[in-house]
Amino acid sequence: MASASTVRYGVSKFTDHDIYLFREGRHFRLYEKLGAHVMTHDGEPGVLFAVWAPNATSVSVIGTFNDWDPTAHYLSARHDSSGIWEGFIPGAAEGALYKYHIRSAAGGGFEGNKSDPFALHGEAPPQSASIVRDLDYGWSDGEWMTGRGARNALDAPMSVYEVHLGSWMRSEEGYTLNYTDLARDLPGYLSDLGFTHVEFLPVMEHPFFGSWGYQTTGYFCPSSRLGSPQEFMDLVNALHRAGIGVILDWVPSHFPGDEHALFRFDGTHLYEHADPRQGFHPDWDSYIFNLGRYEVCSFLISSALFWLDRYHIDGLRVDAVASMLYLDYSREGGEWMPNKYGGNENIESIEFLRALNETVYREYPDVQTIAEESTSWPMVSRPAYLGGLGFGMKWNMGWMHDTLEYFSHDPVYRKYHHDKLTFNLWYAFTENFMLPLSHDEVVHGKGSLYGKMPGDDWQKRAELRLLYAYMYAMPGKKLLFMGAEIGQHGEWSHDGQVQWDLLQTEGGAGLHRFMKDLNRVMVETPALYERDFSPEGFEWVDFHDAESSIISFLRKDGAGRPVLAVFNFTPVPREGYAVGVPSGGYWQELLNSDAEWYGGSGWGNYGGLPTQNVVSHGRPQSLCINLPPLGMVLFRPLDE
Repeated sequence: MASASTVRYGVSKFTDHDIYLFREGRHFRLYEKLGAHVMTHDGEPGVLFAVWAPNATSVSVIGTFNDWDPTAHYLSARHDSSGIWEGFIPGAAEGALYKYHIRSAAGGGFEGNKSDPFALHGEAPPQSASIVRDLDYGWSDGEWMTGRGARNALDAPMSVYEVHLGSWMRSEEGYTLNYTDLARDLPGYLSDLGFTHVEFLPVMEHPFFGSWGYQTTGYFCPSSRLGSPQEFMDLVNALHRAGIGVILDWVPSHFPGDEHALFRFDGTHLYEHADPRQGFHPDWDSYIFNLGRYEVCSFLISSALFWLDRYHIDGLRVDAVASMLYLDYSREGGEWMPNKYGGNENIESIEFLRALNETVYREYPDVQTIAEESTSWPMVSRPAYLGGLGFGMKWNMGWMHDTLEYFSHDPVYRKYHHDKLTFNLWYAFTENFMLPLSHDEVVHGKGSLYGKMPGDDWQKRAELRLLYAYMYAMPGKKLLFMGAEIGQHGEWSHDGQVQWDLLQTEGGAGLHRFMKDLNRVMVETPALYERDFSPEGFEWVDFHDAESSIISFLRKDGAGRPVLAVFNFTPVPREGYAVGVPSGGYWQELLNSDAEWYGGSGWGNYGGLPTQNVVSHGRPQSLCINLPPLGMVLFRPLDE
């Protein structure tokens, strides 16, 4: 068994400047300094370990290289009061399992074994040891990385397929696909469907599979359930080579209380607030990061940059931002502490989010950050220097709730809820909005999107085509959860998979074909994406026809070239329905959601229509459209 004398002290990756930045909350690549690093010192190969545990009385490394003996390899505390413990252990090597054995006098005494907060790899749960890992990898996505700025730009087409990797698809034997399997199957599927990006529910290590990754413990570690770090890199690399951007869900809002992880890391509330009024989430039974502690801010922003640095990630969707912004989030009176001005705004979180976004966009101006923020907090997607939070985009939860509520009504009653279709345009350009039909809407008893639609099977599928067409035609980037593209019948379960057998049915295959054409038409039609965040890109034609439950509007590209979208939210076809247009000539029918190819009735306009010299809706020309039941038609003008 190894003895304490085998540890080499005085070996460090930290400079005085590193320590200064760490204490200031401005060291944003801590993963290069803390954690386990394979190296050679004085000709001896080994591993340099470094961990932040300022309230510990002793820290040792236990692992497979010393038979988990807590007395074998003690680390040494730095003499600069940083709270960092370090030591180089000769003979330790890549692949070794390890933890930190921490003793503290805090709270009457503490002794425990902790996983490395900066671990790059770990055992698959329920095991929890960290694993020494090198992240060397031969990337071959240079073409994507060079040109991704244009693909991630705010004026680029963006349709995002949201995926829970553990339940997208199972093998014939019923096993979850691993990263290697997914690298083989997922890129081709998404490329064929025409999605521009994929968003993964959190891939970071999490003890409880049923948390879907939102109870994160490994902020630098892709889940070992599905494979190694390099195998996850294979998946990202394959997606990039197929022309698909990769967005990760990232969770700085809370973390679980598992004993091996961040909670009371050194016997004190190091990462979390000590007061439960500030440091505990009653909704999620989890703990809240103390963002008033600068070292914690460095930890989290380092995690965000890590995924961009080492895994070539193209965007971060930040979960539960609303819970970070409000001190009284999900709390009653007396259960929260006001800020120093007496308000409910979380000043420390606001500063953290601004620093996060400023750092990400300074280092990677060709990526996006996206906020899941469910309130009317202003300027979420406006720059910090203007007083905003600095995100690139924000999920439009209001649009989602209004839209799904509208579609849940029987068409005969929709005329009484017409405002649910039109209200969002009053605020549609106050933020850079993404329109989400996400996993949150198909779990916890909410049923599937298919199940929310009224009517029989034919009507439900027509409604889904209409719903997706409405989303794609409206201003904003698009997000759709896996399974929705084939009209999954059942509610999503993380223990199952997408109901792929529906692709063998006429209805499922038709909806799948429609999604493929919807993505294609969007990408080929700049009017549907170039001005997603500008009022100059949208113009109502008619939003008053509540009696017929019909709306029509124009989308315009950067040069002002329009497309016309007309929607019929009832099963009653309308023959010769007049819609005003800004110019005469022939208007081509780009898309008809009721086409027989998609499983519709085939009620359409034979590929296009000439205008009539009749004033309508205040415009000099009009189209007399055959408007299909529960359908949408999309037109563009062609030169005569």
